[in-house]
Amino acid sequence: MQYRPLGRSGLSIAPLVLGGNVFGWTVDEAQSFRLLDAFVDAGLNAIDTADIYSRWVPGHSGGESETIIGKWLAANPAKRDKVLLFTKVGMDHGPERIGLSPRWIRQSVDESLKRLRVERIDLYQSHQPDPATPHAETLGAYAELMTAGKIRAIGASNYSVEQLADALKAASETGLPRYETLQPQYNLYDRATYDGPLRDLCLREDIGVIPFYGLAAGFLTGKYRSEADFGKSPRGGKMANYLNPRGLKILAALDAVAAARGATPGEVALAWLIARPGVTAPIASATSLEQMTGLVRAVHLALTAEDIAALDAASA
Repeated sequence: MQYRPLGRSGLSIAPLVLGGNVFGWTVDEAQSFRLLDAFVDAGLNAIDTADIYSRWVPGHSGGESETIIGKWLAANPAKRDKVLLFTKVGMDHGPERIGLSPRWIRQSVDESLKRLRVERIDLYQSHQPDPATPHAETLGAYAELMTAGKIRAIGASNYSVEQLADALKAASETGLPRYETLQPQYNLYDRATYDGPLRDLCLREDIGVIPFYGLAAGFLTGKYRSEADFGKSPRGGKMANYLNPRGLKILAALDAVAAARGATPGEVALAWLIARPGVTAPIASATSLEQMTGLVRAVHLALTAEDIAALDAASA
């Protein structure tokens, strides 16, 4: 497995990150364990989750995904050294439990460490910007956690080019740790947010980029091709955003490349992301061992320049 440096964090990861948002939501604990085992056994090494997963499920309070990962690690202690754990802080957990204030970060990291059953988080990420808290206050809290050995590196998620640039400037001016990674929404369909100034900033500053929604919530697998398909999964309701002439054009291009390469549309979509300049590794989740096999195949799928040009043209 060819690992890639994750920005200037000192961490190196395989070209695909496992999304843990499904653990405890659409995947139960036993299946989560099987998926995690298969992921690590394939030589992949980075797992991404968040303290908020899966608070949106009735009866859940957040932390369910971290809890399952922690139980898996407790049952497989030898695998702790084989994986890097990424989690996030800053989404709404209710009154007084939101944002990136030092108080909330200090509380949240201890809660995440307890659920994950580890002493240190490899990448701790600001899940979304917090306009109410100055960057220097947030970065100062992260610096304390690094000194205490609770986290190794920090990253940002859902930051615009202006927000990321401001945070990098604050780090430079104060001597505090900087965000070494960015999680933008980016895939063959959703290109506008990252392509352009944000991508240029990440390339210029050597920021590791780990896009989420690498498969556009499943649309790029080709599973959803009409409104009749929306009921195929809990994410089906999002497909109305993609099922339009442009989306169908992208699916047609994926179908053509997949047929030529003996792959699936989803594998091709991830391989396109893996090959993008500035992208370290996309995040993708799986709910079955068959899907996990597809994720692994995507890592090893080499697209030609012609394949990439065809996909670029369809998604332009």
